[in-house]
Amino acid sequence: MKMKKTILFGALAMLPSVVNAAIPYRVEQIDMPVEQTVSGTDTQALARLRRFYIGGAYNFSIWNNGADDVVSITGDNTSGFDIVAGVRAFDIFKIEANYIRANAKWDTFELTGNIAMINAIIDARIGNLYRWFYNQRMVPYVGIGAGVSWNTVNDNVTIENKITPVLSAMAGLSVELGQYFALDFGYKYIYMFTPEFNVISDFAPIAHQFRVGARVHF
Repeated sequence: MKMKKTILFGALAMLPSVVNAAIPYRVEQIDMPVEQTVSGTDTQALARLRRFYIGGAYNFSIWNNGADDVVSITGDNTSGFDIVAGVRAFDIFKIEANYIRANAKWDTFELTGNIAMINAIIDARIGNLYRWFYNQRMVPYVGIGAGVSWNTVNDNVTIENKITPVLSAMAGLSVELGQYFALDFGYKYIYMFTPEFNVISDFAPIAHQFRVGARVHF
């Protein structure tokens, strides 16, 4: 009898351990945040890290000739400058505001234009080269622009439209000197809608403009 009691008490003592062993363990998975690293070697690195830029350029302009039934005028070559401030939407696409100081000259009169434009520019970056080496040093580009010009003329000429629309098309090559600086070498075609000069009718000033400039990215 005593032996049976001993066995019974031993079995009761082991019961909690058996019950705990029978309960399956529930493993709770906790999602830990994964640290995201910012890379400078992807195809959108420049737009993300150096989104804005400012710059300026020297312009050499060749102005067109013109004629009507009464008079013929000959265009001259002039110098001017422009200032740009831009933002990169993507590495291959940017939008910039552009101020141009245009000094137009013909053999009979002169025009000074303060031109404000908005330009859309596409950079021809080579995907594989850019992705592996981050900077493609020589970047061709093309673009178009639209804006207005505030015009003044010399004393012996009058114009009816002192504010005229302006369109442009451009192409060139940027030489990127690291992440912060770039040199620009380009051509810009500028078409100014007719200001209505009194000396010649239906004459629209056109410039073939050659540019050398620099930009700073930040």
